[in-house]
Amino acid sequence: MPFRKPDDEGARPTDVTETLVARGTTGATAVVWDADQAVTALYSANYRALVRLAAVLVRDVGTAEEVVQDAFVAMHGGWRRLRDPDKALSYLRQAVVNRSRSVLRHRAVVEKYAPKAMPDAQSAEAGAIGELERAAVVAALHRLPARQREALALRYYGDLSEAEIARSMGISRGAVKSHTARGMAAMRNILEQFS
Repeated sequence: MPFRKPDDEGARPTDVTETLVARGTTGATAVVWDADQAVTALYSANYRALVRLAAVLVRDVGTAEEVVQDAFVAMHGGWRRLRDPDKALSYLRQAVVNRSRSVLRHRAVVEKYAPKAMPDAQSAEAGAIGELERAAVVAALHRLPARQREALALRYYGDLSEAEIARSMGISRGAVKSHTARGMAAMRNILEQFS
């Protein structure tokens, strides 16, 4: 965006980092913009674009605005040390990228070392009811004939397939199905008596 120096009536638009020439009676003397003018002009012309760049990098508009503000403050403080004022916008972009990387590194460290939330604890009542239910199932299981008890234990506690149960018990798959079905029916009857 072109910028006109306020005290030059009808002066041609100049780039923010261009050196202005003031003509006096003794000849031409170079007048370089001070940091306030240069950074203000850069800010007016490029702030939004730099915030968009930072927002893409840090995925948060508020943080992006802070990153860009910090970059402009650093640019203002170091304006006199700037080797090539024509590259001020490039320096600003690089500062925004570097500060965005720093924000992302900081986030990663915070997330890595954030305290882990404790899992919700069961209520005492729920624990007691669960224990009673488990005790009832174990008691019902012990009332079954040995083959039915073994088939159910291997199926539901051992999480074995019918073929694996058949090999473990030394019986056919059909016998496993039969023992499992009869055992489940008997367990239902026994558990209904407990309730």
